[in-house]
Amino acid sequence: MLPLTTFTAPIIANIENNELRQQLQQIIDSKTKPLGALGRLETLALQLGMIQGTTTPHINQPQIRVFAADHGLTKHGTSAYPSAVTAQMVYNFLQGGAAINVLARQHNIELKVVDAGVDADFANSPFKDHPQLLDYKVRCGSRDALTEPAMTEEECLATLENGMKVVKGLAGNLLIVGEMGIGNTSAASLLLARLGDVPIADCIGRGTGLDDAGLQHKTDILTQVLARHNEAQSPLDALAALGGLEIAMMAGALIQAASERRILLIDGFIASSALLAAERLAPGVAQYAIFAHHSVEPGHAHLLKLLNAEPLLDMGMRLGEGSGAALAYPLLQSACAIINEMASFSDAGISEQNS
Repeated sequence: MLPLTTFTAPIIANIENNELRQQLQQIIDSKTKPLGALGRLETLALQLGMIQGTTTPHINQPQIRVFAADHGLTKHGTSAYPSAVTAQMVYNFLQGGAAINVLARQHNIELKVVDAGVDADFANSPFKDHPQLLDYKVRCGSRDALTEPAMTEEECLATLENGMKVVKGLAGNLLIVGEMGIGNTSAASLLLARLGDVPIADCIGRGTGLDDAGLQHKTDILTQVLARHNEAQSPLDALAALGGLEIAMMAGALIQAASERRILLIDGFIASSALLAAERLAPGVAQYAIFAHHSVEPGHAHLLKLLNAEPLLDMGMRLGEGSGAALAYPLLQSACAIINEMASFSDAGISEQNS
């Protein structure tokens, strides 16, 4: 497999601006409260202001895109569920019955499902013209990474480009990328091990519910996959050889979203692995990321450390779909409201703390 060299990332602006940072901090400190009394809400407000380049951060028309694809590696028994569940869950999303549907409705976030590579023919299904289903399929599931690269060079590049297309022209200024793909914890673990130089055994969890024997089997298979693709060291080579179609498409979406200065509200293990790939392909993407929660998947702690991330919530979740990000979304709304609507000491005529 020759090195991939033809992916050109858009320009990612550096959000750091010392003058703006000082202005935001002064505004936050002048609110009618003791210094730092709102804790993480204050640092979140500052982060949102830095991302948007303004002292009045706001969120409009938030978007969730759930990327779905199948994985050839699952034929080796690396998941507790059969691959058919991927398509079945897509149907569940389109009928509004999944956790992410419930949370998206609750918080008024627009949700669409992206077919990145599900091993199913939705064009000949009752959902073929469903307004929430977006067809960006590159192929019907990735290849078996134990015997060959999960994607060819051309497929990997096409998947990244399609992820960028999903975001171009999208309404709003906040993006949540969710995912559905039986076997995608394996792909995420492989990418973490290769791109983060983390021992593979430390990257692997139970996914959809493997028992001890299943977990050991998964570890054995993924160890063989890493050895099989030892030459795939660059971010693009690793993504093609080890990644999933939905993870690569998410990476493309995150790169495009960061180039448009959108807020990236990052979910759990799979979404964070896509962000790691995106950051390695286009340094600076992670500046735009706010990490929603700490997944119980063991690899997520390593990803958070690699990305210098401090998640907002720790709810013991490991569902995926973007569910943890949707759950954390109201905290961002609150942070914007505090900086924009809360009175300052001078506004309220209240004496400030003695110096």
